[in-house]
Amino acid sequence: MIVLSHFLGQRHRERATGEPYESGMPVTGSARVRLTARFYLVALCFVIFDLEAVFIFAWAVSAREVGWAGYIEVLVFIAILAAALVYLWRLGALDWGRSARRYNGTEVNEKLAA
Repeated sequence: MIVLSHFLGQRHRERATGEPYESGMPVTGSARVRLTARFYLVALCFVIFDLEAVFIFAWAVSAREVGWAGYIEVLVFIAILAAALVYLWRLGALDWGRSARRYNGTEVNEKLAA
């Protein structure tokens, strides 16, 4: 079947056939864009905090069944998340400015990579 379709199939040799289609927009630049490590660190932080939101939603669904013990546990959980967010904020992991902030004499990226 593959060999038969090769011989009987249509051939398109137009110039536009080999070009990538980007929703009707002309292609500009390269698809191979280098992103800094800071981009991936911020993306990782957002993924982690979104995952924690799923855990809080699961707690909210079962709030009546878990009672006060579950309420205290989720408060501790949220406090730990808030402390992590404050730590990342103070460290400068959420800063997107041109100038890299320094933290205790080391660059922010070096501190986060460790």
